[in-house]
Amino acid sequence: MGTAQFAVLGILIAVFQASVLVPAEEPTCVPGFKSSRFIFKVSTQRLKPHTRLGKVAFTDCTDRTIFVFRSDDRHFTVQGDGILKVKELVHIRGNQDFFVHTWTSQGHKISVPVRVLHHSNHYGDHIHHQHQHHHHHTKVDPANKTQSVTDQPLPILHFRKASNVRGPFPLRVSQIRSSDDKIKKIFYSITGPGADLEPVGLFTMDRDTGILYLTQPLDREQKALYQFLAHAVADGAQQSEEPMEINVKVIDQNDNKPVFSQATYLGEVAEASAKGLEVIKVVATDADEPLTDNSDFLYRIIDQEPTFPAHLFEINPKNGVIRVNAGGLDREKYPKYTLVVRATDMRGEGLDGETKVILTVTDSNDIAPVFTQPLYEASVAENKADTLVVTMSVTDGDEPHSPAWNAKFTIVAGDPGGLFSVKTGLNKREGIISTVKGLDFEKSGTHTLMVAVENEVPFATPLPTSTATVVVTVEDVNEAPIFDPMEKHVTKREDLEVDADVVQYTASDPDYARKQKVT
Repeated sequence: MGTAQFAVLGILIAVFQASVLVPAEEPTCVPGFKSSRFIFKVSTQRLKPHTRLGKVAFTDCTDRTIFVFRSDDRHFTVQGDGILKVKELVHIRGNQDFFVHTWTSQGHKISVPVRVLHHSNHYGDHIHHQHQHHHHHTKVDPANKTQSVTDQPLPILHFRKASNVRGPFPLRVSQIRSSDDKIKKIFYSITGPGADLEPVGLFTMDRDTGILYLTQPLDREQKALYQFLAHAVADGAQQSEEPMEINVKVIDQNDNKPVFSQATYLGEVAEASAKGLEVIKVVATDADEPLTDNSDFLYRIIDQEPTFPAHLFEINPKNGVIRVNAGGLDREKYPKYTLVVRATDMRGEGLDGETKVILTVTDSNDIAPVFTQPLYEASVAENKADTLVVTMSVTDGDEPHSPAWNAKFTIVAGDPGGLFSVKTGLNKREGIISTVKGLDFEKSGTHTLMVAVENEVPFATPLPTSTATVVVTVEDVNEAPIFDPMEKHVTKREDLEVDADVVQYTASDPDYARKQKVT
């Protein structure tokens, strides 16, 4: 049976190695690609953008010559005339496989596998050596972007089946036949993973007809490619023909929605944050095939609570970074925001997953402390140091007991002699003024101080500083007369007469306002 050939009948076209071509009737036109697979050979691993690789020829049995093509590999693009070009810089390591899709005039989607093959890859050279007729090969010279085209045989059956196909099962995939089946009884079988090895029985083949069946749904996330062998042996023969490899590639279906790494994200944002400040990043993943629309998702914020100010946050649709989008954060009004973030695959038109982002608005020093009254009056007896003069109170709308809430007081005017001091009370809301030195009623009966209040940390934005006026009245105290000078030296003769005047020493009353007589 070494000269017999297999024929493939079924859903997809594939060819076994053959030494005899069997004539067939001229078929009617069937819309589709002119090859069941396109292979483009390149001489360098590094392909630059705009490099022309070749053409994926297609017909829909009309006069149309321009079609809409889509590559599921973002590194490659297909023009309307079928010319395949490099879209983004790509490094080919051995080979790179992907699919090109288009649609007929009736709207039916048709796909074809494409391989970009670095010519030094031995497996690729082997394929090039054995292909004929049904698979299109192109050699590409990236230097001058020229190409040479040959047709070579492929001794491998390639099938594509959708992930999670619903059946009914067993589902017919294709059929193989030996060219000797009209003169001999041929028995067919398959061996390998998915046949007689784990997962056993996933694929079966009818012993008499060569029909290949799928017995249950496929899951690309579990296994993306099945490779097994097909055998054909004539009834009574001692030896079977050379087995042929069957490759079943599981086509990804959009059966997985994006999943966030956390069900709820927690973060903080300062109320004085500027527009554009990065707050937090959310991350989602999709178990569908990478670098396809099924796993290409976009982020968006679909809800904000509270809603005011509107559109306070924005999210980068590609990387999930959330930033402040507008001013208006106010912890005193809205101390917390809850965002609902959605990630939708198929570039925003497919399945979606959601997560919550809870942002706590942290306090910024955006409210200045204010005195509870603009004027304070007090009386202090003269000559007393370290005496409490007055206690002043302030209010502040920032977060209690925070540096933005704690008060700090300063005497800014009215005390050139440094007679007074001010300190903050233990509750951080009071300014306590005391005398540093004893006051002198006779020098000044009143002192008018101006006191300012700020916080322990600077204001987040320019704010007016609150001030208060303190009027201190000095109380007069009855003080003893004062001799001037305090000490007086007198010299007299020793024989001074009795009752003679030695010196006149006068004293004055410092309390001149009292008009008291000194005796």
